Amino acid sequence: MRLFRASASADAAPSARPFARTWPVWALALLLSACGGGSGADNANATAGSSDAATARAQAALGEKIFADASLSASGRQSCASCHDSAHGHAAPNALAAQFGGPDLNLQGGRLAPSIRYLATNTAFHFDAEGTPTGGFFWDGRADSLAAQAGGPFLNPVEMALPDQAALVSRLAQASYAADFKAAFGADIFSRPADAFRAATLALQRYQLDDSDFRPFSSKYDAFLRGQASLTAQELRGLGLFNSPAKGNCQSCHPSAKGSDGSLPLFTDFTYDNLGVPRNAELQANADPAFFDLGLCGRADLAARTDLCGAFKVPSLRNVALRQALFHNGRFKSLKDALTFYVQRDIHPEKFYGLNADGSLNKFDDLPAAYKGNVNTSEAPYNRHPGDAPALSDAEIDDVIAFLGTLTDGWTN
Repeated sequence: MRLFRASASADAAPSARPFARTWPVWALALLLSACGGGSGADNANATAGSSDAATARAQAALGEKIFADASLSASGRQSCASCHDSAHGHAAPNALAAQFGGPDLNLQGGRLAPSIRYLATNTAFHFDAEGTPTGGFFWDGRADSLAAQAGGPFLNPVEMALPDQAALVSRLAQASYAADFKAAFGADIFSRPADAFRAATLALQRYQLDDSDFRPFSSKYDAFLRGQASLTAQELRGLGLFNSPAKGNCQSCHPSAKGSDGSLPLFTDFTYDNLGVPRNAELQANADPAFFDLGLCGRADLAARTDLCGAFKVPSLRNVALRQALFHNGRFKSLKDALTFYVQRDIHPEKFYGLNADGSLNKFDDLPAAYKGNVNTSEAPYNRHPGDAPALSDAEIDDVIAFLGTLTDGWTN
């Protein structure tokens, strides 16, 4: 939904100083080519066709090892893969609203662990020509690349909880692949913690850009678009409802058609929307009634943009049928419940929201009163009022869910 027409948060990944001039020329050139994060597929393809392809493969292999290494956390029991499980589309492997981390794995995060699949062509956060906030990594777009996103959890006190960059580097120096790390980034790399930290995040980025597991395009719907499979009658009905501007209108944020260049759809336009998702009591932070997760305007650099308060990243719907919790706060646990919320939010708000102290309904209860006007109420299916028929009937919701099931990777005929 393109709602905004316009013009880092405290836990944003820290930026490292530029690489020292002692780096080998080939390493510096290769790493600089990887720093963008956006146009990742182009970066990957350009590197693979260069004389440094072997170096890129070595860095990707290191990234894979780092991604799976639980010893790189304060607890020694949490890795990147713990929250981004490949069997669940590189998203959370459970129904928790937010994962637990910290030195003893007893501290809850503030948001649902999102999928990190199909991000190779994402860009750094920016406002497009129409003023629409677009791109960025994390639910609030605060990281400008896959590398910056990868660095955040290591230092987040409620995730992997390392005290500083040097602590990660110390663990990397003791890892079974330390010699490979030095071979890739320089024999003295561990003596330069800022450079070594940055190198680790770039290796993680290289892994995500080069490994096809992060963009397999292997769902039934992909086969359908290639002319290699047929959808069932129910799945076709669901696709029609998904695309219809008067029904689900899902394609307005989650494009389902091939690109003009023939590329397969990502089911996200990388923009932001404010859906008025109900408050989730499962999140420990919400025990404080004065606390609100404000999304985009919660970032220090966007604090003045109060029109963006409550807006969160539009995620890809690929592999959404594998997810056991949905939305940034994990409020809904099934596609049935999430789609029912979409189409009944304004018809039967009492189903979803709590009450004020005086017993009146507190609609959009996870936003301060001053920002409730930011919620999307103009586009289908949100443009309804009490007494109206919902945009989708219960049977039509089931049809859409059947279609969404065709977006799961790993389909076989």
